[in-house]
Amino acid sequence: MSDNQTDIEFPVVPERAQWFVHDRFGMFIHWGIYSAIARYGRGGLAEWSKSLDQISEEHYQQYFDTFEPDLYDPREWARMAKAAGMKYAVITTKHHDGFCLWDTQLTDYKAPNTPAGRDLIRPWVEAFRAEGLRVGFYYSLIDWHHPHFPVDGLHPRREDTALREEKRDMAIYREYLSGQVRELLTNYGPIDVLWFDFSYPGMDWGWARGKGHEDWQSEQIVELVRELMPDVLLNNRLDLPEAADFITPEQVQPRSWLTVNGKRVTWEACQTLNGSWGYDRDNTNWKSPDLLIRMLIESVSNGGNMLLNVGPTARGEIDVHARAILQEVGEWMKHHGKAIYGTTASRFTPPPDSRYTQRGDRLYLHLFSWPMGHIFLPGLANKVKYARFMNDNSALHFESGVRAGSHTTPTDLAEDVLTLELPAQRPDVILPVVELILQDA
Repeated sequence: MSDNQTDIEFPVVPERAQWFVHDRFGMFIHWGIYSAIARYGRGGLAEWSKSLDQISEEHYQQYFDTFEPDLYDPREWARMAKAAGMKYAVITTKHHDGFCLWDTQLTDYKAPNTPAGRDLIRPWVEAFRAEGLRVGFYYSLIDWHHPHFPVDGLHPRREDTALREEKRDMAIYREYLSGQVRELLTNYGPIDVLWFDFSYPGMDWGWARGKGHEDWQSEQIVELVRELMPDVLLNNRLDLPEAADFITPEQVQPRSWLTVNGKRVTWEACQTLNGSWGYDRDNTNWKSPDLLIRMLIESVSNGGNMLLNVGPTARGEIDVHARAILQEVGEWMKHHGKAIYGTTASRFTPPPDSRYTQRGDRLYLHLFSWPMGHIFLPGLANKVKYARFMNDNSALHFESGVRAGSHTTPTDLAEDVLTLELPAQRPDVILPVVELILQDA
Protein backbone atom coordinates (compact mmCIF):
# COMPACT_ATOMS: atom_id res chain seq x y z
CA MET A 1 0.00 0.00 0.00
CA SER A 2 1.29 3.47 -0.92
CA ASP A 3 2.18 6.03 1.73
CA ASN A 4 -0.61 8.10 0.21
CA GLN A 5 -3.28 5.52 0.95
CA THR A 6 -4.91 4.91 4.30
CA ASP A 7 -5.86 1.48 5.58
CA ILE A 8 -9.58 2.03 6.13
CA GLU A 9 -11.42 -0.78 7.85
CA PHE A 10 -14.86 -0.40 6.30
CA PRO A 11 -17.61 -1.53 8.71
CA VAL A 12 -19.84 -4.44 7.77
CA VAL A 13 -23.22 -2.94 6.94
CA PRO A 14 -26.29 -5.14 7.56
CA GLU A 15 -28.58 -5.80 4.61
CA ARG A 16 -31.31 -3.57 6.08
CA ALA A 17 -28.93 -0.58 6.14
CA GLN A 18 -27.50 -0.93 2.63
CA TRP A 19 -29.91 1.64 1.22
CA PHE A 20 -28.97 4.07 4.00
CA VAL A 21 -25.24 4.12 3.30
CA HIS A 22 -26.01 4.42 -0.41
CA ASP A 23 -28.50 7.31 -0.29
CA ARG A 24 -26.39 9.54 2.00
CA PHE A 25 -28.65 12.64 2.00
CA GLY A 26 -32.00 13.09 3.73
CA MET A 27 -34.49 15.71 4.90
CA PHE A 28 -35.31 16.19 8.59
CA ILE A 29 -38.64 17.90 9.33
CA HIS A 30 -39.46 19.45 12.71
CA TRP A 31 -43.10 20.46 12.74
CA GLY A 32 -45.76 20.81 15.39
CA ILE A 33 -47.83 23.37 17.25
CA TYR A 34 -44.58 24.99 18.41
CA SER A 35 -44.22 26.31 14.84
CA ALA A 36 -46.63 29.08 15.90
CA ILE A 37 -44.24 30.18 18.65
CA ALA A 38 -41.55 30.85 16.04
CA ARG A 39 -38.97 31.29 18.79
CA TYR A 40 -41.25 33.43 20.90
CA GLY A 41 -40.16 34.33 24.44
CA ARG A 42 -37.04 34.16 26.61
CA GLY A 43 -35.94 30.71 25.78
CA GLY A 44 -34.56 29.79 22.42
CA LEU A 45 -35.51 27.11 19.99
CA ALA A 46 -39.25 26.99 19.37
CA GLU A 47 -39.61 23.24 19.81
CA TRP A 48 -38.04 23.61 23.28
CA SER A 49 -39.93 26.78 24.25
CA LYS A 50 -42.38 24.98 26.50
CA SER A 51 -39.44 23.97 28.67
CA LEU A 52 -37.10 26.91 28.16
CA ASP A 53 -39.82 29.48 28.88
CA GLN A 54 -41.54 27.22 31.44
CA ILE A 55 -44.85 27.65 29.65
CA SER A 56 -47.90 26.36 31.51
CA GLU A 57 -50.31 23.86 29.98
CA GLU A 58 -53.00 26.53 29.99
CA HIS A 59 -50.88 29.01 28.05
CA TYR A 60 -49.49 26.38 25.65
CA GLN A 61 -53.05 25.26 24.87
CA GLN A 62 -53.57 28.33 22.67
CA TYR A 63 -51.16 26.90 20.08
CA PHE A 64 -53.14 23.66 20.03
CA ASP A 65 -56.47 25.46 19.72
CA THR A 66 -55.29 27.59 16.77
CA PHE A 67 -53.15 25.09 14.83
CA GLU A 68 -54.52 25.51 11.32
CA PRO A 69 -51.99 24.48 8.62
CA ASP A 70 -54.25 25.41 5.71
CA LEU A 71 -51.35 25.55 3.23
CA TYR A 72 -49.98 22.13 4.15
CA ASP A 73 -49.21 20.20 0.98
CA PRO A 74 -46.91 17.24 1.67
CA ARG A 75 -46.69 16.55 -2.07
CA GLU A 76 -44.93 19.90 -2.45
CA TRP A 77 -42.59 19.04 0.44
CA ALA A 78 -41.78 15.70 -1.18
CA ARG A 79 -41.10 17.27 -4.58
CA MET A 80 -38.86 19.84 -2.89
CA ALA A 81 -36.87 17.14 -1.08
CA LYS A 82 -36.46 15.13 -4.24
CA ALA A 83 -35.39 18.17 -6.26
CA ALA A 84 -32.78 18.95 -3.59
CA GLY A 85 -31.23 15.52 -4.16
CA MET A 86 -32.52 14.01 -0.93
CA LYS A 87 -33.36 10.31 -0.93
CA TYR A 88 -35.20 9.90 2.38
CA ALA A 89 -36.98 12.00 4.99
CA VAL A 90 -37.70 11.85 8.73
CA ILE A 91 -40.58 13.79 10.31
CA THR A 92 -41.37 14.55 13.96
CA THR A 93 -44.49 12.53 14.70
CA LYS A 94 -44.29 13.72 18.32
CA HIS A 95 -41.83 16.13 19.91
CA HIS A 96 -41.09 16.72 23.59
CA ASP A 97 -44.25 18.79 24.09
CA GLY A 98 -46.29 15.61 23.55
CA PHE A 99 -48.34 16.86 20.59
CA CYS A 100 -48.96 14.13 18.01
CA LEU A 101 -49.26 14.78 14.28
CA TRP A 102 -51.08 11.49 13.68
CA ASP A 103 -54.47 10.13 14.68
CA THR A 104 -53.25 8.24 17.71
CA GLN A 105 -55.91 6.43 19.72
CA LEU A 106 -53.98 6.86 22.98
CA THR A 107 -54.38 10.60 23.57
CA ASP A 108 -56.62 13.49 22.56
CA TYR A 109 -53.54 15.69 22.21
CA LYS A 110 -53.31 15.21 18.44
CA ALA A 111 -53.72 16.98 15.11
CA PRO A 112 -57.25 15.68 14.36
CA ASN A 113 -58.48 17.56 17.44
CA THR A 114 -57.02 20.90 16.32
CA PRO A 115 -58.41 23.06 13.50
CA ALA A 116 -56.19 20.92 11.21
CA GLY A 117 -58.88 18.30 11.73
CA ARG A 118 -57.03 15.29 10.36
CA ASP A 119 -54.11 12.91 10.56
CA LEU A 120 -51.17 14.85 9.07
CA ILE A 121 -48.76 11.91 8.91
CA ARG A 122 -50.71 9.64 6.55
CA PRO A 123 -50.72 12.07 3.58
CA TRP A 124 -47.06 12.86 4.30
CA VAL A 125 -46.09 9.17 4.08
CA GLU A 126 -48.09 8.73 0.89
CA ALA A 127 -46.61 11.86 -0.73
CA PHE A 128 -42.99 10.98 0.01
CA ARG A 129 -43.40 7.38 -1.05
CA ALA A 130 -45.01 8.57 -4.30
CA GLU A 131 -41.81 10.52 -5.07
CA GLY A 132 -39.69 7.44 -4.46
CA LEU A 133 -38.33 8.67 -1.12
CA ARG A 134 -37.90 6.47 1.91
CA VAL A 135 -39.72 7.58 5.06
CA GLY A 136 -38.79 7.77 8.71
CA PHE A 137 -40.51 8.73 11.94
CA TYR A 138 -38.95 10.81 14.71
CA TYR A 139 -40.53 10.01 18.07
CA SER A 140 -39.73 11.76 21.34
CA LEU A 141 -39.24 9.56 24.38
CA ILE A 142 -39.93 12.68 26.45
CA ASP A 143 -43.50 13.94 26.89
CA TRP A 144 -44.18 17.07 28.93
CA HIS A 145 -47.93 16.80 28.36
CA HIS A 146 -48.48 13.27 29.66
CA PRO A 147 -49.74 13.25 33.27
CA HIS A 148 -47.49 10.33 34.24
CA PHE A 149 -44.24 11.58 32.73
CA PRO A 150 -42.17 12.44 35.83
CA VAL A 151 -41.24 16.06 36.46
CA ASP A 152 -37.48 16.60 36.22
CA GLY A 153 -35.08 19.45 35.53
CA LEU A 154 -36.12 19.73 31.88
CA HIS A 155 -39.86 19.68 32.54
CA PRO A 156 -41.74 22.98 32.00
CA ARG A 157 -43.26 22.71 35.53
CA ARG A 158 -39.92 22.07 37.25
CA GLU A 159 -40.30 25.10 39.58
CA ASP A 160 -43.63 23.81 40.92
CA THR A 161 -42.50 22.05 44.11
CA ALA A 162 -45.94 20.56 44.73
CA LEU A 163 -45.94 19.03 41.27
CA ARG A 164 -42.46 17.62 41.85
CA GLU A 165 -43.87 15.61 44.74
CA GLU A 166 -46.95 14.47 42.84
CA LYS A 167 -47.08 10.72 42.40
CA ARG A 168 -46.51 9.79 38.77
CA ASP A 169 -46.28 6.27 37.47
CA MET A 170 -43.55 5.72 34.90
CA ALA A 171 -44.97 2.26 34.16
CA ILE A 172 -48.17 3.87 32.87
CA TYR A 173 -46.13 6.23 30.70
CA ARG A 174 -44.04 3.35 29.33
CA GLU A 175 -47.23 1.56 28.32
CA TYR A 176 -48.31 4.71 26.49
CA LEU A 177 -44.91 5.01 24.82
CA SER A 178 -44.87 1.42 23.57
CA GLY A 179 -48.48 1.70 22.44
CA GLN A 180 -47.68 4.71 20.29
CA VAL A 181 -44.63 3.00 18.80
CA ARG A 182 -46.89 0.07 17.93
CA GLU A 183 -49.33 2.44 16.20
CA LEU A 184 -46.62 4.08 14.13
CA LEU A 185 -45.23 0.73 13.01
CA THR A 186 -48.57 -0.89 12.17
CA ASN A 187 -50.71 1.86 10.63
CA TYR A 188 -48.56 3.30 7.85
CA GLY A 189 -46.96 0.40 6.04
CA PRO A 190 -43.19 -0.18 5.92
CA ILE A 191 -41.18 2.53 7.70
CA ASP A 192 -37.49 2.84 6.92
CA VAL A 193 -36.16 4.75 9.95
CA LEU A 194 -37.33 5.07 13.56
CA TRP A 195 -35.51 8.07 15.02
CA PHE A 196 -35.92 8.17 18.82
CA ASP A 197 -35.02 11.28 20.83
CA PHE A 198 -33.55 11.39 23.48
CA SER A 199 -31.97 9.89 26.59
CA TYR A 200 -30.23 11.93 29.29
CA PRO A 201 -29.24 9.61 32.15
CA GLY A 202 -26.22 11.73 33.08
CA MET A 203 -28.24 14.77 34.15
CA ASP A 204 -28.78 15.19 37.90
CA TRP A 205 -30.58 18.09 39.58
CA GLY A 206 -30.38 16.68 43.08
CA TRP A 207 -34.15 16.41 43.46
CA ALA A 208 -34.49 14.57 40.13
CA ARG A 209 -32.33 12.71 37.64
CA GLY A 210 -32.40 12.36 33.88
CA LYS A 211 -33.77 9.34 32.10
CA GLY A 212 -32.11 6.51 30.21
CA HIS A 213 -32.65 2.97 29.01
CA GLU A 214 -33.82 1.71 32.41
CA ASP A 215 -36.56 4.33 32.53
CA TRP A 216 -37.70 3.64 28.97
CA GLN A 217 -37.01 -0.10 29.26
CA SER A 218 -35.29 0.25 25.93
CA GLU A 219 -34.66 -3.47 25.54
CA GLN A 220 -38.42 -4.06 25.43
CA ILE A 221 -38.90 -1.21 22.95
CA VAL A 222 -36.29 -2.72 20.65
CA GLU A 223 -37.91 -6.16 20.94
CA LEU A 224 -41.27 -4.65 19.99
CA VAL A 225 -39.76 -2.77 17.05
CA ARG A 226 -37.93 -5.82 15.73
CA GLU A 227 -41.07 -7.95 16.11
CA LEU A 228 -43.22 -5.49 14.18
CA MET A 229 -40.70 -4.27 11.61
CA PRO A 230 -37.37 -6.14 11.53
CA ASP A 231 -35.85 -4.01 8.77
CA VAL A 232 -36.51 -0.55 10.21
CA LEU A 233 -33.31 1.32 11.11
CA LEU A 234 -32.89 2.47 14.72
CA ASN A 235 -30.73 5.38 15.82
CA ASN A 236 -28.66 5.47 19.01
CA ARG A 237 -30.77 7.60 21.33
CA LEU A 238 -32.46 4.85 23.32
CA ASP A 239 -29.34 4.72 25.53
CA LEU A 240 -28.77 1.18 24.28
CA PRO A 241 -25.70 1.30 22.00
CA GLU A 242 -25.78 -2.35 20.97
CA ALA A 243 -29.24 -1.90 19.40
CA ALA A 244 -28.33 1.10 17.22
CA ASP A 245 -27.97 0.81 13.46
CA PHE A 246 -26.38 4.25 13.26
CA ILE A 247 -25.21 7.07 15.51
CA THR A 248 -26.36 10.68 15.29
CA PRO A 249 -23.97 13.59 15.90
CA GLU A 250 -26.09 16.75 16.15
CA GLN A 251 -25.15 20.18 14.77
CA VAL A 252 -21.46 19.26 14.66
CA GLN A 253 -19.45 18.30 11.59
CA PRO A 254 -17.27 15.22 12.14
CA ARG A 255 -13.85 15.45 10.50
CA SER A 256 -13.16 11.74 10.51
CA TRP A 257 -15.04 8.45 10.42
CA LEU A 258 -16.84 8.06 13.75
CA THR A 259 -16.00 5.10 15.93
CA VAL A 260 -17.53 3.21 18.86
CA ASN A 261 -15.11 1.19 20.98
CA GLY A 262 -12.45 1.80 18.37
CA LYS A 263 -14.48 0.46 15.44
CA ARG A 264 -15.89 2.57 12.59
CA VAL A 265 -19.68 2.71 12.58
CA THR A 266 -22.52 3.88 10.37
CA TRP A 267 -23.36 7.49 11.18
CA GLU A 268 -25.56 10.40 10.18
CA ALA A 269 -24.96 14.05 11.07
CA CYS A 270 -28.23 15.93 11.65
CA GLN A 271 -27.89 19.59 10.73
CA THR A 272 -30.05 22.70 10.57
CA LEU A 273 -30.36 25.37 7.91
CA ASN A 274 -30.15 28.23 10.40
CA GLY A 275 -29.41 26.79 13.85
CA SER A 276 -33.07 26.15 14.72
CA TRP A 277 -35.01 22.91 14.34
CA GLY A 278 -38.52 24.30 14.52
CA TYR A 279 -39.67 27.30 12.49
CA ASP A 280 -37.88 30.44 13.67
CA ARG A 281 -39.41 33.56 12.12
CA ASP A 282 -36.71 36.08 13.08
CA ASN A 283 -33.65 33.89 12.55
CA THR A 284 -31.59 35.04 9.57
CA ASN A 285 -28.51 32.94 10.32
CA TRP A 286 -28.91 30.86 7.17
CA LYS A 287 -26.12 28.57 6.07
CA SER A 288 -25.11 29.15 2.47
CA PRO A 289 -25.60 26.45 -0.17
CA ASP A 290 -21.81 26.36 -0.51
CA LEU A 291 -21.37 25.58 3.19
CA LEU A 292 -24.11 22.94 3.19
CA ILE A 293 -22.58 21.20 0.16
CA ARG A 294 -19.18 21.19 1.87
CA MET A 295 -20.79 19.70 4.97
CA LEU A 296 -22.43 16.97 2.89
CA ILE A 297 -19.13 16.17 1.15
CA GLU A 298 -17.30 16.20 4.49
CA SER A 299 -19.79 13.70 5.87
CA VAL A 300 -19.67 11.31 2.91
CA SER A 301 -15.88 11.53 2.59
CA ASN A 302 -15.74 10.25 6.17
CA GLY A 303 -18.26 7.45 5.67
CA GLY A 304 -21.34 9.29 6.93
CA ASN A 305 -24.74 10.69 5.91
CA MET A 306 -26.27 14.13 6.36
CA LEU A 307 -29.86 14.71 7.49
CA LEU A 308 -30.69 18.36 6.77
CA ASN A 309 -33.56 19.95 8.69
CA VAL A 310 -36.39 22.22 7.63
CA GLY A 311 -38.92 23.74 10.03
CA PRO A 312 -42.24 24.40 8.27
CA THR A 313 -44.42 27.32 9.33
CA ALA A 314 -47.65 27.05 11.31
CA ARG A 315 -49.53 27.30 7.99
CA GLY A 316 -47.71 24.25 6.70
CA GLU A 317 -45.26 25.84 4.28
CA ILE A 318 -41.50 25.47 4.05
CA ASP A 319 -39.97 28.91 4.48
CA VAL A 320 -39.10 30.84 1.32
CA HIS A 321 -35.44 31.14 2.37
CA ALA A 322 -35.20 27.40 2.98
CA ARG A 323 -36.79 26.72 -0.41
CA ALA A 324 -34.23 28.92 -2.17
CA ILE A 325 -31.31 27.24 -0.43
CA LEU A 326 -32.61 23.75 -1.19
CA GLN A 327 -33.08 24.70 -4.83
CA GLU A 328 -29.41 25.68 -5.13
CA VAL A 329 -28.27 22.54 -3.36
CA GLY A 330 -30.46 20.53 -5.74
CA GLU A 331 -28.92 22.17 -8.79
CA TRP A 332 -25.48 21.09 -7.59
CA MET A 333 -26.73 17.58 -6.78
CA LYS A 334 -28.24 17.23 -10.27
CA HIS A 335 -24.75 17.42 -11.76
CA HIS A 336 -22.72 15.95 -8.91
CA GLY A 337 -24.99 13.47 -7.15
CA LYS A 338 -22.97 10.55 -8.51
CA ALA A 339 -20.10 11.76 -6.32
CA ILE A 340 -22.39 11.40 -3.27
CA TYR A 341 -24.77 8.46 -3.77
CA GLY A 342 -23.19 5.08 -3.15
CA THR A 343 -19.81 6.61 -2.34
CA THR A 344 -17.79 6.60 0.83
CA ALA A 345 -14.34 7.43 2.13
CA SER A 346 -11.39 6.67 -0.13
CA ARG A 347 -8.16 4.96 0.79
CA PHE A 348 -6.32 7.60 -1.22
CA THR A 349 -5.19 10.77 0.54
CA PRO A 350 -6.54 13.93 -1.14
CA PRO A 351 -4.37 16.99 -1.73
CA PRO A 352 -4.85 20.06 0.53
CA ASP A 353 -8.18 21.91 0.36
CA SER A 354 -9.98 19.00 -1.27
CA ARG A 355 -11.83 15.81 -0.37
CA TYR A 356 -12.23 12.40 -1.97
CA THR A 357 -15.31 10.23 -2.20
CA GLN A 358 -15.14 6.90 -4.00
CA ARG A 359 -17.32 4.17 -5.47
CA GLY A 360 -15.44 1.27 -7.02
CA ASP A 361 -13.26 2.56 -9.88
CA ARG A 362 -14.73 6.08 -9.67
CA LEU A 363 -12.75 8.48 -7.50
CA TYR A 364 -14.27 11.93 -7.03
CA LEU A 365 -12.05 14.92 -6.29
CA HIS A 366 -14.04 17.71 -4.59
CA LEU A 367 -12.14 20.97 -4.96
CA PHE A 368 -12.78 23.16 -1.89
CA SER A 369 -10.41 25.79 -3.30
CA TRP A 370 -9.32 26.46 -6.86
CA PRO A 371 -5.66 25.70 -7.65
CA MET A 372 -3.58 27.61 -10.18
CA GLY A 373 -3.07 25.64 -13.37
CA HIS A 374 -2.77 22.15 -11.99
CA ILE A 375 -3.10 20.01 -8.90
CA PHE A 376 -0.88 17.17 -7.70
CA LEU A 377 -2.64 13.96 -6.63
CA PRO A 378 -0.43 11.78 -4.42
CA GLY A 379 -0.47 8.02 -4.97
CA LEU A 380 -2.30 8.13 -8.31
CA ALA A 381 0.56 7.90 -10.83
CA ASN A 382 -0.31 5.30 -13.50
CA LYS A 383 -3.63 4.57 -11.77
CA VAL A 384 -6.00 6.87 -13.70
CA LYS A 385 -7.26 6.23 -17.22
CA TYR A 386 -9.64 9.18 -17.63
CA ALA A 387 -10.45 12.48 -15.92
CA ARG A 388 -13.33 14.91 -16.42
CA PHE A 389 -15.35 17.64 -14.74
CA MET A 390 -18.70 16.35 -13.51
CA ASN A 391 -20.73 19.44 -14.38
CA ASP A 392 -20.31 18.96 -18.15
CA ASN A 393 -18.22 15.77 -18.60
CA SER A 394 -15.47 17.79 -20.27
CA ALA A 395 -12.17 15.90 -20.36
CA LEU A 396 -9.08 17.00 -18.43
CA HIS A 397 -5.45 16.34 -19.29
CA PHE A 398 -3.25 14.55 -16.78
CA GLU A 399 0.16 12.91 -16.66
CA SER A 400 1.88 10.63 -14.20
CA GLY A 401 4.73 12.18 -12.26
CA VAL A 402 5.42 15.75 -11.28
CA ARG A 403 5.04 18.21 -14.11
CA ALA A 404 8.47 19.42 -15.22
CA GLY A 405 9.69 23.01 -14.99
CA SER A 406 11.61 24.90 -12.36
CA HIS A 407 8.70 27.20 -11.57
CA THR A 408 6.07 24.46 -11.23
CA THR A 409 7.87 21.51 -9.70
CA PRO A 410 7.46 21.14 -5.92
CA THR A 411 10.44 19.59 -4.20
CA ASP A 412 8.49 17.72 -1.54
CA LEU A 413 6.36 15.43 -3.73
CA ALA A 414 6.99 11.72 -4.13
CA GLU A 415 7.41 10.07 -7.49
CA ASP A 416 3.93 8.51 -7.47
CA VAL A 417 1.94 11.72 -7.95
CA LEU A 418 -0.42 12.41 -10.82
CA THR A 419 -0.47 15.92 -12.25
CA LEU A 420 -3.96 17.06 -13.24
CA GLU A 421 -4.16 20.15 -15.42
CA LEU A 422 -6.99 22.61 -14.73
CA PRO A 423 -8.19 25.72 -16.58
CA ALA A 424 -7.62 29.18 -15.17
CA GLN A 425 -11.39 29.67 -14.79
CA ARG A 426 -13.17 27.35 -12.41
CA PRO A 427 -16.43 25.81 -13.61
CA ASP A 428 -19.47 27.95 -12.87
CA VAL A 429 -20.78 25.68 -10.13
CA ILE A 430 -20.90 26.04 -6.36
CA LEU A 431 -18.13 23.48 -5.86
CA PRO A 432 -16.27 21.81 -8.76
CA VAL A 433 -15.80 18.04 -8.76
CA VAL A 434 -13.46 16.01 -10.96
CA GLU A 435 -14.35 12.40 -11.73
CA LEU A 436 -11.28 10.16 -12.01
CA ILE A 437 -11.77 6.75 -13.60
CA LEU A 438 -9.19 4.38 -12.16
CA GLN A 439 -7.29 1.67 -13.97
CA ASP A 440 -8.20 -0.78 -11.21
CA ALA A 441 -10.88 -0.50 -8.58
